[in-house]
Amino acid sequence: MIVEGKNILLGVTGGIAAYKSAVLARLFKKASADVRVIMTESAQKFIAPLTMAALSQNPVGLDMFAHPPIHEVRHIAWAEWADIAVIAPATANCLAKAAAGLADDLLSTTILSLECPLIIAPAMHRQMWAHPATQRNIETLRSFGYRIIEPAVGELASGDVGAGRMREPEEIFDFITQL
Repeated sequence: MIVEGKNILLGVTGGIAAYKSAVLARLFKKASADVRVIMTESAQKFIAPLTMAALSQNPVGLDMFAHPPIHEVRHIAWAEWADIAVIAPATANCLAKAAAGLADDLLSTTILSLECPLIIAPAMHRQMWAHPATQRNIETLRSFGYRIIEPAVGELASGDVGAGRMREPEEIFDFITQL
């Protein structure tokens, strides 16, 4: 998929890999895509919304009940706007909510409203990634047609080594451009 001129919705959830989402947003912008970002409350503890607004050159979606522009129901409007959606990083919590169809914040309601392709780049500790519930959720998400960019094996934030590292932004970008 050529991203030039495309509308890309980037979901950012609360994991240490959230800093990589800033690089990903920059890659999309450098490729002449229009980028909008939705950040969960937990994501905002790892990276500032101001950073994502500056890099995307758009307002950042933070709150389901914030006053949107007149005549816009944000989770519907942004889902319809998107040509492709990416969640990077996607925490175990995000995966579980998406697999169960839970919708209790701006990102999860937007996920349920999407009609475009959704790419998910999980990031979590190796035990969480290997847990049967997480693996079941991944299979459920695949059955919905979502594309999963499996985490890399490497050093994790805890200092442990194993599967769970979010892929590098350049790898995610390349994956999307090769769709």
